[in-house]
Amino acid sequence: MAKFNNKYRIESARLQNWDYAQRAVYFVTICTANREHFFGRIQNGEMVCSNIGTIAAQEWIKTPEIRPDMNLELGEFVVMPNHFHGVIFIGNNEFNGKDAMHGVSTMHIRDAMHRASTDNTIKKTDNGIYKNEFGPQSKNLSSIIRGFKSAVTVQAKKINPNFGWQARFHDIIIRNPKSYDTISQYIIDNPKKWGDDEFHK
Repeated sequence: MAKFNNKYRIESARLQNWDYAQRAVYFVTICTANREHFFGRIQNGEMVCSNIGTIAAQEWIKTPEIRPDMNLELGEFVVMPNHFHGVIFIGNNEFNGKDAMHGVSTMHIRDAMHRASTDNTIKKTDNGIYKNEFGPQSKNLSSIIRGFKSAVTVQAKKINPNFGWQARFHDIIIRNPKSYDTISQYIIDNPKKWGDDEFHK
């Protein structure tokens, strides 16, 4: 854990040699501040959303509609008492490479996953550290999550002024169909396995 201004801070959860605007399938996990149960409760193995939990679900569903220029597709997702899991596919668009294949259908996220490729514009410096040549971007995974969190926060604070998110989020780049199936099933089963969940408190 690194220090900034003599205070410990969490290192970035982002993969340093990956362009997060790139066409790929991502599994994201976002926690509430201090893992407070703002989103509802688990009852008989099923998630019962609070008003804030319902807002979170609705805002996630609206994500592709809000950002049509990014060619987004949603996979499985679940709102849990104190966190959110979701799969999202970023397809070919004007922000992730002019030479990307055009006209590719994204109707089936499983098929789209086969087309996810590694970024070949990453450069290795003399000291062996990989550097992302793209630099900061506004049309990438982080911008999607920022927008989602902001939209939920604005509405949630009208219900509970104490609502907040954990500052960072965690992501996994899904690289093959087996991983996609495993993660999707994990999301589906999450409410039934709440007692064993690492976020349970």
